[in-house]
Amino acid sequence: MTVLVTGGAGFIGGHTVLALLDRGETPVVLDDLSTGTRAAVPAGVPLHVGDVGDAALVSHLIREYHIEGILHFAAKIGVPGLAADPLDYHMANARKTRALLQAAVRADVKHFIFSSTAAVYGNPDVVPIPETATPKPVSPYARSKLMSEQMLADAGMASGLRYVALRYFNVAGADPKGRHGQSIPGATRLIKVALEAALGRRSHMSIYGFDYPTPDGTCVRDYIHVSDLAEAHLVALDHLRCGGASRVLNCGYGRGYSVKEVVHAARMVAGTEFEVRHAPRRAGDMASAVVNTDNLSGLGWKPELNDLPTMIEHAYRWEQGLAASGPLRQLRLRLLDHTAKAGDARRPRSTKPIPHEATDLRRTQSGPQT
Repeated sequence: MTVLVTGGAGFIGGHTVLALLDRGETPVVLDDLSTGTRAAVPAGVPLHVGDVGDAALVSHLIREYHIEGILHFAAKIGVPGLAADPLDYHMANARKTRALLQAAVRADVKHFIFSSTAAVYGNPDVVPIPETATPKPVSPYARSKLMSEQMLADAGMASGLRYVALRYFNVAGADPKGRHGQSIPGATRLIKVALEAALGRRSHMSIYGFDYPTPDGTCVRDYIHVSDLAEAHLVALDHLRCGGASRVLNCGYGRGYSVKEVVHAARMVAGTEFEVRHAPRRAGDMASAVVNTDNLSGLGWKPELNDLPTMIEHAYRWEQGLAASGPLRQLRLRLLDHTAKAGDARRPRSTKPIPHEATDLRRTQSGPQT
């Protein structure tokens, strides 16, 4: 069966492409490469550089590849503490999801997996947070994701489309086989920031707030290994293929780690110290964010990497590979993505995938190998 993966050149989408390949599925990637990279897409997987909000392009891809399901990762990500035009989130996340849904419904696509966010819960009254908790999003990013969920529900009621929306918090780690990890410079995920500090690529890292009502005063988050998250998306897809009803499901490990605990674990894995500075709280940060995942587990999801040191170890190996390849790798990534985008802008829209670069160059770009 062929599955369209939007945002499949990014961090989470790229790992899900690997999971699909590992079990013999046929993924097709649609990505605008605004944050993803060509090197994240394995050789042999069709990559179409384009906008997920381009309904005509999506319709062409659905027909060309006989798409039976869509895994939707493409989105503008919320970054706590950074100012952004709130309308950008609604354009990138809600409006473009609407266009994607419209194309899917018109083409009679049956299965749709939406990578949402547990940020839709806002400041929860109960922790761990159940799916029955009333959403109270506090950021434009979270509101745009909730709006997308609501559109999914409406589309499902009006058509034969069935869906699963997965809500999760902090994603960590890297592919255990070293095939993929987070490569975008300037990333804000805590574990990546800590490891970059450990490797000397940052002069220091900051902890935002030490006076939260938690055991050590720092925020607590439910971290999930990116490979377990990818598997959760496939479990959701299998649920729909077996005739399961549309669902909204939490995804996580049901336990949290504080920022201090993550920093300590990063120091232990890296075997080095690095400077940590105190900084004021960031607007919108919750004291504790942990989800209840009993319903997802009930569908057969069995996480295999539920361990903070393991998550950090896999991310550290990936970061070491990035550090070893150095600036040349980043330059190659930028040149390839610039060339792909420029070529896509010049040529008429086509359903033919943009060919990958030579195998030896892609191997250089693909990150650390194990």
